Amino acid sequence: PVGGLISAHHACGDPVLLAKAHDLADRLLPAFATPTGMPYRFVNLRTGAVREPVTSPADIATYLPEWGTLSRLTGDPRYAAAARKAMVAVFDRRSGLDLVATKIDVLTGEWRSRQATVGSYCDSFFEYLWDSWQLFGDADCKRMYDVCTAAILKHQQVWKDGSLWFADVDFETGAVVSTEQDELASFYGGLLGQGGAAKEGAAYTESWAKVQARYGVLPEGYDYATAAPTQRGNALRPELVDAAFTLWLLDRDPRWREIGAAHFAAMKRWNKAEYGYTDLADVTADPKRQADHCPGYWWSEQMKYYYLLFADTPRFDYRRNYMTTEGNVLLGFNHGRT
Repeated sequence: PVGGLISAHHACGDPVLLAKAHDLADRLLPAFATPTGMPYRFVNLRTGAVREPVTSPADIATYLPEWGTLSRLTGDPRYAAAARKAMVAVFDRRSGLDLVATKIDVLTGEWRSRQATVGSYCDSFFEYLWDSWQLFGDADCKRMYDVCTAAILKHQQVWKDGSLWFADVDFETGAVVSTEQDELASFYGGLLGQGGAAKEGAAYTESWAKVQARYGVLPEGYDYATAAPTQRGNALRPELVDAAFTLWLLDRDPRWREIGAAHFAAMKRWNKAEYGYTDLADVTADPKRQADHCPGYWWSEQMKYYYLLFADTPRFDYRRNYMTTEGNVLLGFNHGRT
């Protein structure tokens, strides 16, 4: 929400939106009052009461771009400092293999899981390390990103039948614990491309594009070892088109537009409902079976990626821009252009 308010402020210049972002961040700050500096998962915005100290690297780390921008706009350094401290606290607790796991206790700093993944629970930790370098020039965040990425490429990279995947492994031993791929991980090809691993980024995105071509719509879970879905639903997720857009920004290869166009066409064909768009209960059914839910991130991300991938709009700076993991534009508005 802080990022959304800041993005809206950038778009229209309304100072009320910045004031609301400032107020909301103040209400969130009590979550960071822990011995480790890593925030609780939940905080009551009215009372400041906190709960659930066991959380994930992704939950802990998705603050710095938004809160760093807020600190710049308000001149109040508390937000950037709290967000950065939390991010570093996760990195400093990485294993001897330089991997992080999916769950950690913010009170003790002890890991509550041994599973390392590029999917949910860890995804945006890696993303926001790179983003903080891109947005603020934070060289330490780039160093942390490089360390984590080198470890992932060394210990989790798997080639299967000509496709690149990333296994879930034990973060201390590197032993494979799961060959299931979370659809949320399909963003990762774009991040790899941004970070300089262009070959791996393109290959991983193509792996997901093959799954999309096979089923029409991506399943929520896919096992590369069995080449079969492990979760047959589709939650209207934007990660693959996010990766395609990111890679297209880097090299303008029309292949990424092809993947984005296929993603959009599939959504129009299968997810379109009478009054909007809905998730799917089973992508393997013929015809595909709709559920009855449209998630909030669809409004924030999905159509934005489609539009920007094809519109060539003068209102967006395609060379110098930044969008958060929720699709909020913190850099890249071209004001006064239509």
